[in-house]
Amino acid sequence: MQENSDPINKCPISVYTINPPTMDPSSYVQASVVAGILALLIAYKVFRFFTSPNESTKRKKGTKIPEPYGALPFIGHLHLLNARIPYFRTFSAMAEKYGPIFCVKLGCHPTIVVNSREIAKECLTTNDRVFASRPNTTGGRLMGYNNAIFGLAPYGNYWREIRKMAVLEILSSYRLEKLKHVRDTETFSLVKDLYSSMSSPKNVKGSTEVAISNLLEHTTFNIIVRMIAGKRFGGDTVNQEDNEAWKLRKSIRDSTYLFGVFVVADAIPSLSWFDFQGYVSFMKRTAKQTDLILQKWMEEHLRDRVRDGKCERDFMDVMISTFEEQEEICGYKKETVIKATAMVRVCFLIFLKFL
Repeated sequence: MQENSDPINKCPISVYTINPPTMDPSSYVQASVVAGILALLIAYKVFRFFTSPNESTKRKKGTKIPEPYGALPFIGHLHLLNARIPYFRTFSAMAEKYGPIFCVKLGCHPTIVVNSREIAKECLTTNDRVFASRPNTTGGRLMGYNNAIFGLAPYGNYWREIRKMAVLEILSSYRLEKLKHVRDTETFSLVKDLYSSMSSPKNVKGSTEVAISNLLEHTTFNIIVRMIAGKRFGGDTVNQEDNEAWKLRKSIRDSTYLFGVFVVADAIPSLSWFDFQGYVSFMKRTAKQTDLILQKWMEEHLRDRVRDGKCERDFMDVMISTFEEQEEICGYKKETVIKATAMVRVCFLIFLKFL
């Protein structure tokens, strides 16, 4: 406080100086974060207010599908799905409360859940074209050649073209009968390997136990690869690291696993730049390894066709003959389509082996 005198009234004047309080930097950061969150919430509410239809529009469109309470901005109802509880139990509890059909928001994607036979029939028969497509996922883009895989491609001209080719050329009874010798020879090799295992010195002392699961797995693997690419691997080479058979089995095992994982960026696209789960980098490595093997197989088939002429010994030869006069199929290069179809065939058949 300072005292000054008024020159007119000759009275002392008291002057108070107030120093502004200093703020801790950490407190400033916390306040900024809270203010940012509040600003995002307000912006979200304003956006919903202007983009959501009014009551008259809702009445014109019909009854709105029930939606569970508790949806949060950006993540929707993802916080209600507990990994320790099977999802079908969570949805069953919701169905008891909200009825046979309701809508949940998986991130930014509204998803309809149906728990009625009649409604499911309506969706899958009467309106099957509406529900025929597949979502655009990270796995399909990175490992599926940008959704060129038949099982992941969206419904459209490309999907119909590949489906027609797969049904008429690859999965036809004529083609399977023509490759019957592959199954016969591999079954004969299985019996030989089983007999050799029973006659080995380890079983001379009366032991009759043989690990037949490994033999069956190896036989199934050879049948699939021979039918698709005409390749066959011996029993010893499969377990050798850095061998082509070992790399192929590892790539297929990793691809089958990665196609089933949940990537946060699929539900919240704004987080696609941040791979905190590690799945995106894992997918890129697996896709690169798988593509090297498939590219090598296709180049070998093209060289064999130049040397030996046109022949259809396996599925890859059939696809090369089918797309011989086409450079692109609905925007995809024919090499990409052949590799993608071969990959999905290998993964699908090996997946069926475990059912």
